[in-house]
Amino acid sequence: MKRLHKPGRRARDERGITGLETAIVLIAFVVVAAVFAFVVLSTGLFSSERGKETVYAGLSKTRGSMTITGSVVGTTNLTNLTALTFNVTLAAGGDSVNLNPSGTNSTNISYQDQDNAISDVTYTTAVITGNADNLLEPGELFEINIDLTQAALSAVALGTNETFTLELKPPSGSYVVLQRTTPAALSKSIINMN
Repeated sequence: MKRLHKPGRRARDERGITGLETAIVLIAFVVVAAVFAFVVLSTGLFSSERGKETVYAGLSKTRGSMTITGSVVGTTNLTNLTALTFNVTLAAGGDSVNLNPSGTNSTNISYQDQDNAISDVTYTTAVITGNADNLLEPGELFEINIDLTQAALSAVALGTNETFTLELKPPSGSYVVLQRTTPAALSKSIINMN
């Protein structure tokens, strides 16, 4: 004989609904995980791009640097230094540097000793190796001359055993710091300060 179902039993059987709810929750987890993965990947790509920009900025900062080649030669009046001469070239792999003393976007030289600090010293350049423009390029060698009797350096009197510092500041790239001490005696008109 057939059993009769009680009315309302069919409405309480939720086995199919539970499976559907589980599938919806599972799909929601997958969607949230996909969004989270996209955010993580985007952030990683963004930060790696910023890291690359930082590395390139650091390379451009160091690539424009110059280096001192040879000795620093001083001219004296047998009491004080009257002029300084030294040679510069580009560091390995460096970018060109503008050494036009009177141009815009050119290299600035500052002077400092225990009594003086001058931020913009006038200098002249002479090409030793290379073409006749004022742009220091790979393979070129320039001579820089600083007259210590110029108006900007009128307070400077470099006698014996005095330490001074010159900073060569190109428009881009790292600074070149040149620090020397004058000899114990200025008995010659031209002295070599290694």
